[in-house]
Amino acid sequence: MRKLFSTIVVMACLLLAVPAQAQVKFGLKGGLDISKLDNNVGDNTTGFFVGPMLDVTLPIVGLGIDVAALYSQSGMDVNNKSSEKLKSIEIPVNLKWTLGLGSTFGVFIAAGPQFGFSLNDGWKELMEETNKNFVSVNVGAGLKLLQHLQVGVNYNIGASKLGDIIVDQSKNLRSAVRKNSWQVSLAYMF
Repeated sequence: MRKLFSTIVVMACLLLAVPAQAQVKFGLKGGLDISKLDNNVGDNTTGFFVGPMLDVTLPIVGLGIDVAALYSQSGMDVNNKSSEKLKSIEIPVNLKWTLGLGSTFGVFIAAGPQFGFSLNDGWKELMEETNKNFVSVNVGAGLKLLQHLQVGVNYNIGASKLGDIIVDQSKNLRSAVRKNSWQVSLAYMF
């Protein structure tokens, strides 16, 4: 019984010591956003995003969290009416697993939710009803280079609707619109 208790205490101490060794890095992230609204209501449009980020990694297992607060301008093209920009603050919270080859190179995969908050009303003219807040899911991969650079590719899947559009004028049918995006990013970690 003492051996079991001693083993549990040693394991608990090791698990508590691992977070103390966590690598915490702050940085700046930016990139290109290529958006498409679902339901075939428009063409692909291009935008950008930029903002601060926090990357916390446990060195032994390579598991960590990547959080950012990004100012984003995503393209919005509804039924070829206009190419308005959806200006928003987006907060991705990704669980990230990194496989490192020393301190100069690493490969990572990431997934998690992203919370968006609209800053403008100009795109509301393109839809019947709109939402100020929206949620999406991120799935991505990338490279960590030279301890300071991160290059990534991300696919963002709309989980909640941005708004409703009228699909058929005669029958007044409405359809929910979600935004899906490909994102290419570059981050510099301090």
